[in-house]
Amino acid sequence: MTRARTPAVVTCFIAGMAVAWFSQGTGVVKSDPERNIWIPPTLTMPLQVQAAYNDEQIFFRYRWPADKPHVYHDMLRYQDGNWVRYGASRTGPDPEGTYEDRVSMLVDDGRVPEFGRYGGYITVGADMRFFTQQASKSEVAADPYIGGKMGANEVQKHLPATRTDMADWRSVKSESDLDAQRASGYFLDLWHWRAGRSNGVNMSDDQLVAGHRISDAGKGPFSTNWDAERNQPLFMFDRDKAGMDALTWRQVQQDSVDFDGIYYLSEDMARPFDPTHEWQQDDVIPRRLLRSGQGSRADISVLGQGRWQDGWWDVTLQRALDTGHPLDDKAFQHQGRYDLAFAVHRDATGSRWHYVSHPYTLGLGRDADLVARYIDGDRPVWNDDGWTDITLFYPGQVSWPQLTSQVHAGAPNIAAGEPVRPRHSEQQLAQYGVEMEFNAEITRQWWLTLGAGLVLMLGLWLGLRRDFTSTTKRGDAQ
Repeated sequence: MTRARTPAVVTCFIAGMAVAWFSQGTGVVKSDPERNIWIPPTLTMPLQVQAAYNDEQIFFRYRWPADKPHVYHDMLRYQDGNWVRYGASRTGPDPEGTYEDRVSMLVDDGRVPEFGRYGGYITVGADMRFFTQQASKSEVAADPYIGGKMGANEVQKHLPATRTDMADWRSVKSESDLDAQRASGYFLDLWHWRAGRSNGVNMSDDQLVAGHRISDAGKGPFSTNWDAERNQPLFMFDRDKAGMDALTWRQVQQDSVDFDGIYYLSEDMARPFDPTHEWQQDDVIPRRLLRSGQGSRADISVLGQGRWQDGWWDVTLQRALDTGHPLDDKAFQHQGRYDLAFAVHRDATGSRWHYVSHPYTLGLGRDADLVARYIDGDRPVWNDDGWTDITLFYPGQVSWPQLTSQVHAGAPNIAAGEPVRPRHSEQQLAQYGVEMEFNAEITRQWWLTLGAGLVLMLGLWLGLRRDFTSTTKRGDAQ
């Protein structure tokens, strides 16, 4: 009988160890582009911010580390007689480095109450673009609001009250309700500086988040330089103005940028594309044509071009305190207090592969997390010791419907209006974001671990039962 049990004990032990190895020895956190998953090598990064204002303008200065300056965005490379696009939005970093660095800032004046407590999380609805479970582009394009009115085919940022059910991106409220919300100030102002698509002309893009991520009225700092009918650029460099007909692929691939030279194509140095020109292999023309912009979308400018030097970006943006566009922008005033949240794209990444911040308060001449100091002149003189240090974190795949549902242990705290910043560090939120990207795998591992433990316990019980039985029999024999 004892001998018969020995193989069973050994088998249980081996099976338990095998299950343990399968569940714990291989890990589950792995980049998987097919499922829109790429985990950055570091989950947090630093950002430094300063702010100042005078009687007419407000200024924000941002500084953050980046190994390389990615200013080339969406490029057309001449290869074997064809113009090939490099730099379209993708999962994780662009392998050729042709995706721009960016810094963005969401601004509110208190009329989006959840924003001051939970920051950008509230803008992340269900089935967002580049989530593993993203809505199909054909279905989104057929939606009367997102596809019809907005002309988009992806679910992008939007605010909770713009939906009757935040867990359903289709449940958009009526157009009259959306208009009334926006007129009441229920939107977030989005400052969006782009190293490739705006910096060259000393501009920042100006957008907002309401029922969708929307550009302000007017013309932005860039347009698309592509003739789809002829499969060629619309414009090329004007040699008389730029001193060249095209960039080169070697130039695009360099690790440094001459910010006093030409690394972009703008309207004032362009001429109509000439297909009869003797184009050379690896000639490059930007697929974006920069311009000065017009209207409300051109409200934000760069105080001198943003520069990358010695591993750091340094960018200063300026805008009128009150742009006169109340449906697009949040106005600032002396002694006002506002809510901000920041984000940075670096390392040639786009879409949701950015780092974001907790919400922070801004005070114009009054106490806050970030205090904008009043100046008499027309431009600030920055102090080296005047930085506010902010830690950004990778948010992973975490949506507002998820955070407010029973799957999130902190949902009752959100329902009670308790802010996130005192409760969770940036490191904790980054870790949670990654865990939610692999929630199914982690749950599976938990069950496998439980199974491994039960099998090992069974093996231990069999072994102990054998010894106990043998000892009892020997005692009875005596």
